[in-house]
Amino acid sequence: MAVLKVIEVLSNSDKSWEDATKKAVKHASKSVKNIRSVYIKDQSASVKDGEVSDFRVNLKITFEVD
Repeated sequence: MAVLKVIEVLSNSDKSWEDATKKAVKHASKSVKNIRSVYIKDQSASVKDGEVSDFRVNLKITFEVD
């Protein structure tokens, strides 16, 4: 039987929501092992001078506990 844990992570990128998600997983994987999945809970963007300047994601990372 596997025991799974979920953590909530916020990330941002000046490129895209996909890039923000990849950055979050890459950063979390430095200290969290056995990551199984990512659930995008929320997406938002900042606007500056009429242009999107920052993409933000609020995601849940699921990982297996040893």
